[in-house]
Amino acid sequence: MAPPPNRRPGYSRRAQYGLFIGYLIAVAGVLGGLLLLAASIVDPGGLSAVRGAALDVTAPVPGAGRGVVQTFQNAVGTMGNYFEAGSQNETLRRERDLLRRQLIAARAASIENRQLKRLLDISRKSPRVVTSGRIVGSSFDSSRRLAVLSAGSSDGVRVGQPVRAPDGLVGRILETGRFASRVLLVSDRANVVPVTLLRGGIAALSTGRGDGTVELKPLQVGRNPFRPGDIVVTSGTGGIYAPNVAVAYVVKLADDGAIARPLADPATAQFAIVEPIFEPTAADLVSEGAPAP
Repeated sequence: MAPPPNRRPGYSRRAQYGLFIGYLIAVAGVLGGLLLLAASIVDPGGLSAVRGAALDVTAPVPGAGRGVVQTFQNAVGTMGNYFEAGSQNETLRRERDLLRRQLIAARAASIENRQLKRLLDISRKSPRVVTSGRIVGSSFDSSRRLAVLSAGSSDGVRVGQPVRAPDGLVGRILETGRFASRVLLVSDRANVVPVTLLRGGIAALSTGRGDGTVELKPLQVGRNPFRPGDIVVTSGTGGIYAPNVAVAYVVKLADDGAIARPLADPATAQFAIVEPIFEPTAADLVSEGAPAP
């Protein structure tokens, strides 16, 4: 059934007041439109003034709306920049790590090249070189001080031959395999090297202490001739080691000698050369198992 055409608001005063106010607004809008139409015909200048005043009144509204829109856009842009910055930081972090690895590799290559160049200079000055190889390992946590050299009997390496690095004497060959050898370091307790104090030429003996250092004792009894910083070199006595090869430098004095640290550190020396025994007659003592002096 269709609703009746005349709908009354009922007995509700609020509905009646609302309907009445709606009528008033509609009538006011019609009257205002008629007045503006009449004003535009009678006094166009006055209508322009009214329109200008209305524009002045309503002008802040679009500006405020635009400000709200810009604020929202800026907030969205800031959030986008924040998340984009996180991605950029991750990319920069990966690039930093890559550059760090490349820098470490470049420094290692530079150190290796310097050692190879110095080793090449030694090889050129010493025609008595048997072979050269890489120090692939050394012991630090035991009383025996040994290193492994990547050269063996197939390269001409023999037991007792001296091994030296660019910085100085490393030790002597203790055992040989076909492609690798074991080196008895100068810091091992079983290795005794005749040395000479570079300052003054005083003869002494260098004996390994098993802790990475050596003990220096002069052959002449008397005043301690060593000073901190003194350097000792091989003397050539005993026939195993050629003379004038750097061995160690003094770090502190003892009651009847000094404690020194080897100049050639297997932990940092990557390459070494093997030289023949200085005097061939000394090779017999080494091959028979007698301790080399």
